[in-house]
Amino acid sequence: MHDEPEPPSSGRKRRRPEQTPLQRALGLLVRREHSRKELGRKLVARGIEPEQAQAAVDRLASEGWQDDERFAETLVRNRANSGYGPRHILAELGTHGLDSDAVAAAMASYEGDFLHNARDLVQRRFGEEGPQDLPQRRKAADLLARRGFDGDTIRRATRFDPED
Repeated sequence: MHDEPEPPSSGRKRRRPEQTPLQRALGLLVRREHSRKELGRKLVARGIEPEQAQAAVDRLASEGWQDDERFAETLVRNRANSGYGPRHILAELGTHGLDSDAVAAAMASYEGDFLHNARDLVQRRFGEEGPQDLPQRRKAADLLARRGFDGDTIRRATRFDPED
């Protein structure tokens, strides 16, 4: 037995030209929203010089492709709808290098109800009637605290008072 080289494949692979920093940044943005800080960090991690990355991010921001306010509003809506509370969301927004005005505007733009979200999460975990005894209430409260809900919301969501 002898090894024969494999015949060349009939279809040639074309080498794609190297993408510019702007093209790479746009490629990231078409998948999902990114903050300016996050987008710049990802470009640098992909081997783009920091100055080129910043120039690409600046251009995309000036043309409306990247917008920190839109990113923040989308993040708030997505996290809230995934069962996270305002404290968790504020902490996550803080990691994206957004200014306090953008963070406040994004939180104010959320049209949902965090108490409703907390109650929904508790009902999904503990059934329609919610936690029935003290150990279950503690588990529910721990869950909501880990998810970033404040004390008043936790109390109201775990007690299921009819007047709330």
